[in-house]
Amino acid sequence: MTSLAHAQRQALSDLFDRVGPDAPTLDEGWTTRDLAAHLATRDRRPDAMPGILVPALSGHTDAVQQSYAARPWPELVDLVRFGPPAYAPTRIPAIAERVNLAEFYIHHEDVLRAQEPKAQVPMTPELEAALWRMVSTMGRMTLLRCKVGVTVVAPGHGEQVLRKPTGASAVSLTGRPGDLLLYLSGRTAAADVTVEGSPEADRAFRQTPLGL
Repeated sequence: MTSLAHAQRQALSDLFDRVGPDAPTLDEGWTTRDLAAHLATRDRRPDAMPGILVPALSGHTDAVQQSYAARPWPELVDLVRFGPPAYAPTRIPAIAERVNLAEFYIHHEDVLRAQEPKAQVPMTPELEAALWRMVSTMGRMTLLRCKVGVTVVAPGHGEQVLRKPTGASAVSLTGRPGDLLLYLSGRTAAADVTVEGSPEADRAFRQTPLGL
């Protein structure tokens, strides 16, 4: 049975084939070639991963990513399509689902919506439920610096408190699970999410840098 993460990987690779290496993405400053190189680095070079989050180590990460970006486009897309080497822990389906589903779903949307803002990844009840579970994990990480409480609401799925309010200061985010993931990852302009709260809470929340 094909995992949801694997299905998103294959769909994104097919989309890379269709749009080519120079198409825009929602990742500011990145073309599809840059995004594919990032994913190849993530899959195949664990030594370069710390530099994604730690600025002092970013030079090595950038060098590795640029080396992948320099490869012929069909070869680079195949690196993404076929994923990590056989010995990598992320070859184990349960691990791949936890670490790759949100990553590949978000980047699939990055390419789709950059070409056509109203385009969306085809959704199934199974995928939507899995993304809803991912909202909790991603949200708690991206909101570490948030100074107000945050509750997310997905009609048909329920609600989750991602950050407990301090006093009465809190906001509520409402949207489909996929859009909530996009919003919490920093794609606020592309995501169809409604933010509700007092003017003060709303202002404080919108000052929070989102994304990892």
